[in-house]
Amino acid sequence: MTEFDVIIVGGGPAGSSCAWQLRRRGIQCLILDKASFPRLKLCAGWITPEVVADLEMDVTAYPHRFLTFDVTQVHLYGLNFKMRSPQHSIRRYEFDDWLLQRSGAPVIQHNVKHIAQHGGRFVIDDSYTCDYLIGAGGSSCAVYRALFRAANPRARLLQVVALEHEFAYKWTDGGCHLWFFDKGLPGYSWYVPKKAGYLNLGVGAIAERLKRKGQHVGTHWDRFVAMLRTRELIADALELSPQGYSYYLRDRIDINRIGNAFLIGDAAGLATRDMAEGIGPAVRSGILAANAIADGVDYDPSAIPAYSLPPSLQRKALEYLLLRPRAASTA
Repeated sequence: MTEFDVIIVGGGPAGSSCAWQLRRRGIQCLILDKASFPRLKLCAGWITPEVVADLEMDVTAYPHRFLTFDVTQVHLYGLNFKMRSPQHSIRRYEFDDWLLQRSGAPVIQHNVKHIAQHGGRFVIDDSYTCDYLIGAGGSSCAVYRALFRAANPRARLLQVVALEHEFAYKWTDGGCHLWFFDKGLPGYSWYVPKKAGYLNLGVGAIAERLKRKGQHVGTHWDRFVAMLRTRELIADALELSPQGYSYYLRDRIDINRIGNAFLIGDAAGLATRDMAEGIGPAVRSGILAANAIADGVDYDPSAIPAYSLPPSLQRKALEYLLLRPRAASTA
């Protein structure tokens, strides 16, 4: 039986940030992840200046692709406006592996199946045991399923389904573009260039609203790609093979700690309600959980902003259009 003070299930930005902070506070931890890093991670790869600050990144020393947008182009019902604040793009394939290595924590490739508690300690698959357990495994996190699902069910009306493709491409438009509610899509689409010839395209939508409309996210993907071709943002001959995933927007976060078990990142459902930003809340929640363990204090992810945009009519409009109407459906 392998023993650690803290075991973190999931090695993405939430888990690696938690491990990085724990080790800086003198606490040993182990990361378990079902994947071998570097690994493909479906995500637009948009990070904010707050992420850079929270991670204490020296962007001039970051060894991988890092592109800054001074302006983000937003398209809403035929209207175009600009968000004039610096934002950045990275490739998750590179970024996550860099964060994991920087954490300095030991990593074991292991797909967690069973979690039990014996004598005040957590036991994972009869192989690993710890005093503190961190769930950082995304929307399908094993820690959430085993310990939190009954106490904190997720709202189905906040589940986002997405299709995405990231690929090598010599883009000509180096700007970040976001489309909201295009062609009746109950969600958003994105065009995110990456430095040195990579591009990320995606479509995301509220799953329940798609179902009520009798629509499929794949239909919206096809329309989105056709629009990009018309605008000459991608070549007509380009072949695309998108992959799908899902996650939850921010809702109730009052039960993300039970005893010495914690949820962080997408396992806690912390993606922002207006722009569906997940990396920033993941990083910050990982650091907060580490500090809670090190200092013996409460873990309060409600301190993490629920929105990417500052208070404005734009933010209110995006939230209303994206999330109406609410109901009590949970999963």
